[in-house]
Amino acid sequence: MKSFALPPSRRLNGGLVLGLLVVFLTAGCAHRGRPQVAAEIPASSVSVSESTVAGSETDAEDDFFDDEFETEGPLVADPLIRFNRLMFQFNDKLYFWCLKPVARGYRVVVPEPVRLSLKNLFNHVGTPIRLANDLLQGKFKSAGAEFGKFFVNSTAGLLGLGNPAANFPALNPDKEDLGQTLATYGIGNGFYLVLPIFGPSTLRDTVGLVGDFVFDPITYLHPWYVPLSIRAENITNDLSFRIGDYEALKSAALDPYLMLRSAYIQHRRKVIDE
Repeated sequence: MKSFALPPSRRLNGGLVLGLLVVFLTAGCAHRGRPQVAAEIPASSVSVSESTVAGSETDAEDDFFDDEFETEGPLVADPLIRFNRLMFQFNDKLYFWCLKPVARGYRVVVPEPVRLSLKNLFNHVGTPIRLANDLLQGKFKSAGAEFGKFFVNSTAGLLGLGNPAANFPALNPDKEDLGQTLATYGIGNGFYLVLPIFGPSTLRDTVGLVGDFVFDPITYLHPWYVPLSIRAENITNDLSFRIGDYEALKSAALDPYLMLRSAYIQHRRKVIDE
């Protein structure tokens, strides 16, 4: 797979501080269908009760709310709920004070066709993560589909800037990550955990998050600030399509923390079952 590196320049160095901040604010959920910070949770039409959490799909690839989620009591233990609520509030403030303003300015400056091409490119570069986890799970048909998608988008898609493979359902398998892989080996969630900066997770998915960085080719680019800058661009670009979703979640939920916890856990259960 052809990797790429940003040319060293004064502009890159001058944006390093901003890049580092954006990366560490939101990097955690990129590998998991993007359930990173709360800012990435699409919830344009959500209602919450004691028994039901319903969501509407705004992005088929990254949405927690693909279907209705029914709460049946705590699906995963939450012994650190006080810490988790504190981290939820921390991430909430980071979104409103930093991430949203940056993404909003980015959306104004960068035209939508360019942002769509960049989104395709970053998804293309993430192929090794999905391919490795398909193989680890013994999903050889999905692995073949991932490879086929990579080939088509590398050629007809101009090195991944386009996504012509999207027109072929057989070349679009479910996305797999190491958290899902660990689950297929019988490893349980452990307990629910809201990571400062990285957002909702579980003990198992946190371990999987670290492992997926090993499969990510961007990790191995040099010097050290190049992968950070690339991930900052990826995160900002992705968030530019989702501004307003988090606000909708908060305004509709009686308790946004419980809503996010239920949605995340049940979404992970759904993708693992698939």
